[in-house]
Amino acid sequence: MSVFTTLTLEEVRDWLRDFAIGDIVELKGIAAGITNTNYFVVTTNARYVLTIFEKNDLDELPYFVDLMAYLAKHHVPCPAPVADKNGIALHVLKGKPALMVSCLQGRDIESPNIAQCVEVAKTLAQMHVAGVGFQSTSHNQRGASWRNQTAQQVLPKLAAAEADLLKNELAYQTGLDLNDCPHGVIHGDLFRDNVLFDGDKLGGFIDFYYACHDVLAYDVAIAVNEWCIQADGRFDTEKLNAFLAAYQQVRPFTDAELQYWPALLRRAALRFWLSRLYDFHFPVAGELTHAKNPDHFKTILENRIELATSFSNAP
Repeated sequence: MSVFTTLTLEEVRDWLRDFAIGDIVELKGIAAGITNTNYFVVTTNARYVLTIFEKNDLDELPYFVDLMAYLAKHHVPCPAPVADKNGIALHVLKGKPALMVSCLQGRDIESPNIAQCVEVAKTLAQMHVAGVGFQSTSHNQRGASWRNQTAQQVLPKLAAAEADLLKNELAYQTGLDLNDCPHGVIHGDLFRDNVLFDGDKLGGFIDFYYACHDVLAYDVAIAVNEWCIQADGRFDTEKLNAFLAAYQQVRPFTDAELQYWPALLRRAALRFWLSRLYDFHFPVAGELTHAKNPDHFKTILENRIELATSFSNAP
């Protein structure tokens, strides 16, 4: 959610002429995140978030728009797309796809407590259950093909030990058969800056632009690798147990998910280590952009490999 495409108040005012949302009074760039351009748009009626898609084509985006509309209709707290007077939500602004959505209450948190972890877990499970009825599908933009392509780009930048770690983990993940695990709608990026809280009350999930059809437990693995860790990347056992218990009260894991859980934790760590390696070594120029440290997820991956080894050696 960085600013790669700079907009002026007048440009957005002109763009909003076909929307019945009042007059724009403020435009403010959002500096968090690293993929799309985002602005807060404040009008005389309400507050909205305007997203300029930097990497997606227009024909790739109806899935995300329809998904958010569907989830909002099924009481999953998430932004609702805002359509113009002709019922059209997706537009082009400065030559790039653009979408405006409702702005949820709350703010992201840096250090979640157990109650907040429980709320995230329950809402994620509710989203997975609700998503069963969503008819459209979309491939994972950060799936196996992306992992392999991105690895080839970053490998020449890595020290020998890091390169070996990456190559070995790619080989391990390639050998997994997860067809027996339940698949469905996943968020794919449920980090703390994509969840809003007002105290311990969850305001909603945001930034669904990595959502896709994939293994549901993989989405849980992405979440616990973010929400249930200590500063050194190891799990906070109390938070992890609370998160998994709350999730499974709504949607219990199957035997296959339990079997592959350690591998899914590794896949989730690998996905974000790779994306951060790429952003670090191949930065995109932007007004407020920042790249996150890839070493954080390298440490998490190493820890999850260690956990998986312990799991496989358990009696």
